[in-house]
Amino acid sequence: MTGYLIRRILWMIPTLFVVIFITFVIMHATPGGPWDVSPDSRTSDPRVQEALNRAYGLDKPLFFNPEAAQKAQAAGKNPLEVAQAYFDGQFGNYFANLAKGDLGPSYRFRGRRVQDVIAEAPSGKPFYQSRFGTTVFLGVLAMLIALVIGFPLGLIAGLKQNTLVDNGSLLIATIGYGIPSFVLGIFFIFVFAVWLKWINVLEFDYWERWQAWALPALTLAIPTGAYIARLTRSSVIEVMRQDYIRTAHAKGLPERLVIFRHIVRNSMIPVVTFIGPALAGLVTGSFIIESQFSVNGIGRLFVESINRRDYTMILALTIIYAVLVAFANLAVDIVYGFLDPRIKVGGGKA
Repeated sequence: MTGYLIRRILWMIPTLFVVIFITFVIMHATPGGPWDVSPDSRTSDPRVQEALNRAYGLDKPLFFNPEAAQKAQAAGKNPLEVAQAYFDGQFGNYFANLAKGDLGPSYRFRGRRVQDVIAEAPSGKPFYQSRFGTTVFLGVLAMLIALVIGFPLGLIAGLKQNTLVDNGSLLIATIGYGIPSFVLGIFFIFVFAVWLKWINVLEFDYWERWQAWALPALTLAIPTGAYIARLTRSSVIEVMRQDYIRTAHAKGLPERLVIFRHIVRNSMIPVVTFIGPALAGLVTGSFIIESQFSVNGIGRLFVESINRRDYTMILALTIIYAVLVAFANLAVDIVYGFLDPRIKVGGGKA
């Protein structure tokens, strides 16, 4: 088990490298730069832009710096220093700082490091109220709501296959899954903020009133819960056709015991497979919903960073998403062993 975990964690390193490389290339291939869209009018001066590029290292080549290597070689530097000069580009310098735990300076929040902006909380507030903590809490809350809605709905539909209950549940799940989350957000804002005037989505302090979390969490949860319901229904129907279910009924076991000991437990395996990546997606992929409901999280920060070409912030948030997805998949593999004893982590089925 320990060896398997170590191997999986080590495999995350090349995965993260590929994610960072692709993101880096796409960012710099996009027209424009951090100073072109800056709200500071002074950055329109070419001399100011040149000074900012030097200060942030944006005047260097993207990957390799043969001129610096030639200068180091002409100055009689040793081979290691020449190699360091050759890789003295934007990508190499970013990776070197990343290896030291430094996510770099933010181009939008001048004079501040990226990790400080992400972990920033209101004055005097604890870390869990930071941008990162706010998004994590919203994603986890949305997943809990999705499970509470989706799994019982799918279980009942599967147990009552081809009945009115099943058809009604399937209709609700299809509608919930087919409507995009941002459309649901607009609908909820219109109903509860504009029509009923129960809330003001522009003035909520999400850590002062728990009711403020209801609409954004429900908006995120409904499509995910609908998919969980459909997945659970299919899994329940498949499990009910297995030989061990018929054997359990033949032994005279009570229906409730068969459902909870055999059907529910084995039906959860494909659901757990979906929950891992879905949770990571809810945590870091809620930028549209955060913008709609004025939630001060990293999703909203991600959108603002793309608009402002804040390269280091975009890379940092992409890394966070990749790490969360990788660990979510690892957690899914571990949970498999508890749900199905036939599955051995790292070694397939027994």
